[in-house]
Amino acid sequence: MKNSIIILFLCITSLMFSQQKDSKVLEREARKYVREGNELYNQLKFEEAEIAYKKALDKNPNYAKASYNLGNAIYQKNQNKEAVFQYDLAEKIAPNKMSKAEIFHNEGNAFMKEKQYDKAVQAYKNSLRNNSKDDETRYNLALAQKLLKNQQNKDKKDDKKDKDQKDKEGGDKDKKEEKDKDQNKGKDKEDDKGDQKKDKDDQQNQDQKPRPNQLSPEQMKQLLEAMNNEDNKTQKKLNAQKARGQKIKQEKDW
Repeated sequence: MKNSIIILFLCITSLMFSQQKDSKVLEREARKYVREGNELYNQLKFEEAEIAYKKALDKNPNYAKASYNLGNAIYQKNQNKEAVFQYDLAEKIAPNKMSKAEIFHNEGNAFMKEKQYDKAVQAYKNSLRNNSKDDETRYNLALAQKLLKNQQNKDKKDDKKDKDQKDKEGGDKDKKEEKDKDQNKGKDKEDDKGDQKKDKDDQQNQDQKPRPNQLSPEQMKQLLEAMNNEDNKTQKKLNAQKARGQKIKQEKDW
């Protein structure tokens, strides 16, 4: 029984020692990759530096320096959104306030590049909460607040300009409709005046000129005489047809 306990103890001890040894090996390898990454970073080879830092994190995912440096390499490549994401990861494993202050400061810089001044202001404030003596962060915060105010004022002016433009377009439309309405009214009045004038002129013409069917007394006398003569002719023809018993074929004189 005692021998079994001793053997088990030795196995556990050996396993723990092996794990510690492997962990130290991984840490050494991780530090090696970070050093490589730093050299590449200083040579402005940010792509290669990013790869080296990622290898370091593969060996040790909780390696705060590797995580922070990776964020910086990504930031230098102007991949600001990706850099912010990496800074958030680095902040969670940062070992102390000074490290957090640096991370938030750089995160603010990334937001500034994206002109997300509201988020930059918040990031710089977080940095100062961790290191209130950083004058550079304080200056950046003041600048971000100023740019944010200018941005907000510009947005307000743009909104007001858009509103004024819409109001102007609506007013111009109303004025045009009112003008068209007035013109139509004026046209209707002119038409009415024209019609009234025409009716008046027609009435005057009718008063001044004889009507088409109006005959003079002399013409009336001649027409009556012609009608009497025609009636006499017609009556004579009818009397003759009755005598012969033939159908009368009436012929027109016109």
